[in-house]
Amino acid sequence: MSAHPTVLRDSPAWKLQVWVSFGLAVALCATGLAWLPGEDLDRAFMVMGYVFCLSSAFALAKYVRDNQAARVDTPLWGAVVWAGFGLAMALTGWGLWRMAVSPAYKAYLGVCWLYLVSGVFTLAKTLRDAHEAARADAAALDADAS
Repeated sequence: MSAHPTVLRDSPAWKLQVWVSFGLAVALCATGLAWLPGEDLDRAFMVMGYVFCLSSAFALAKYVRDNQAARVDTPLWGAVVWAGFGLAMALTGWGLWRMAVSPAYKAYLGVCWLYLVSGVFTLAKTLRDAHEAARADAAALDADAS
């Protein structure tokens, strides 16, 4: 039997914490947006902004991880990913800043929004680590079988 490098895995407690934290961030954002006072257009803008931030953060996390050892994506794709994330954050922040709601409500939505973005990066890393560990296990099994 050949020696294989040790594959580090996240503990079940870490995985639970990551998923609970992400779910809590989504729930807090959804609650804040559902009860957002003011115009329906403001509410729709903020929901779109949060979803845009969510998807662009996942895309950015994937792009950075895919290109950590060597560039595998085109420079234009990198520009699109970074610009999309920056635009999502800037537009959502602008929408939050310009809304006519109390400063306390803005602070709540702002903290929930940043918690959501942080949770996305942590979840993306946890999922990618699990995927890479599964690939390493499969490669080790293939090597042992040959």
